[in-house]
Amino acid sequence: MAISGLIRVIEKAARKAGGRLRRDFGEIEHLQVSRKGPADFVSKADQTSERTIWDELRAARPDWGYLFEEAGEIEGDPTKPRFIVDPLDGTTNFLHGIPHFAISIAVQEPRLDGNGWGEVTAGLIYNPVTDESYWAEKSRGAWLQDRRLRVSSRRHLDESVIATGIPFAGHGDAGQWTRIYHALAPQVAGIRRFGAASLDLAWVASGRYEGFWEADLKPWDTAAGCLLVREAGGFVSDWKGRSQPICDTEILAGNDALHSRLHKLVAGALKD
Repeated sequence: MAISGLIRVIEKAARKAGGRLRRDFGEIEHLQVSRKGPADFVSKADQTSERTIWDELRAARPDWGYLFEEAGEIEGDPTKPRFIVDPLDGTTNFLHGIPHFAISIAVQEPRLDGNGWGEVTAGLIYNPVTDESYWAEKSRGAWLQDRRLRVSSRRHLDESVIATGIPFAGHGDAGQWTRIYHALAPQVAGIRRFGAASLDLAWVASGRYEGFWEADLKPWDTAAGCLLVREAGGFVSDWKGRSQPICDTEILAGNDALHSRLHKLVAGALKD
């Protein structure tokens, strides 16, 4: 599959910012033992990544809008798409010198009636540490570089590994998460928490995981990943089973064989 011009633009921006993140990440190990710690350094790395992506995308698509994690919403031509950007997903991993983080960039189209935003039609998730570039375009499939991605073919929960995000430090509903965990854990082969939702979704798309659930995310965490999973043959919904262009407040992703079964377990847990 030939990479489109739009994906090339997005990938160029992600790779440029990713190279700088990779360089900055090399400093983290030294900063772990400093008195001040690496927090201020990481905040600057996040902002620098966002600015690099902004400069690259604006040069290529000057009239498009943006939704950034740090800078918020920047309006463009209301008839044109917008970019949804997470310049550093997995900030806590980055902060602690854990080599698992990513850049996520998606393209969202305006609704035809002019009332808000609609479908996500392109997305890319770039892991600077492994140099893996996951991308998808609507109706053109999901890819890792030039290799077509498909969700896992496993059809039994007891063979499946499910990813999640765990509530922390006042974020999320620990009781709700615990109920879902207790419903899923006895049924599956394993549950993983790696700390970067964009990569969790990319790994569902690539068949490394059979499913993923989390709550209280933001559009920039999941926009590209939702498209990747769907274009790889999987399903993405909220916990009530409703499919939306971007599922973030509640997200349940799974392969085509197991999503409905995971949904029943999650829904059942939340009724208790």
